Amino acid sequence: MTEYESFAIELAAAAAQVTLPFFRADNAEENKAGPGAFDPVTEADRGAEAAIRRLIASRYPDHGVIGEEYGEDRPDAEHVWILDPVDGTRAFIAGLPLWTTLIALRTAGRPTVGAIAQPYLGELFLGGPSGARLIRGDQTRPMRVRSCETLTDAVIATTAPEIFTGPELGAWTQVMAAARLARYGCDAYAYAMLALGRIDMVAETGLKVWDWSALIPVIEAAGGEVTDWRGGPVNGDGRILAVGDVRIRDQALVALRRGTN
Repeated sequence: MTEYESFAIELAAAAAQVTLPFFRADNAEENKAGPGAFDPVTEADRGAEAAIRRLIASRYPDHGVIGEEYGEDRPDAEHVWILDPVDGTRAFIAGLPLWTTLIALRTAGRPTVGAIAQPYLGELFLGGPSGARLIRGDQTRPMRVRSCETLTDAVIATTAPEIFTGPELGAWTQVMAAARLARYGCDAYAYAMLALGRIDMVAETGLKVWDWSALIPVIEAAGGEVTDWRGGPVNGDGRILAVGDVRIRDQALVALRRGTN
């Protein structure tokens, strides 16, 4: 395991010390959105990101940080940590153990280390130069995506249908109709299940850099691929398509490309 992979584990542990006492307790959520909308943030979100930032500043003071709660600090540095302290805040508020802490290290502009941590279940999905692994306590097992030749055999996922615009929803509905099984509501945990070989495809839109950066190293190290909805590199449009087997990506893109017009 590399130095930065080990440090990502340390950061996830520090975040867990903050988030777990709030889970299924009084998390004092606030609504960041305007009237008629709901975009929650909790004390767990803010406290966990603050704890991670303190560790980074102490260990690697020349590294940059981008976080959902506290913004950017030296985002053009060679090494930049990208943080979402509680991805799936709605699940967190509802007491569902599907939220995660997302930690990524971007090196020379590309995510190279990723951690998807679910501390209530004691799971940490890690991806980087040394491979992909699931860490549970003192046990570690390698992760590998599974083979899936056709979309009709695929298990697919997204957070919720309401995240899509009209054209995007039409594209997702077409893909969902072709798939064997579709699941909602897992947020970033769905990408962890893809790397573990339980889900075959995840398609989402409206994601920010802290939502997707940690996913890429985990899935790629497990043998999968992450692209935009046109099959190109992930960019700033927020559309993410993750697959374990590239053969179903090509099939899904027939519909998903129409959603980008």
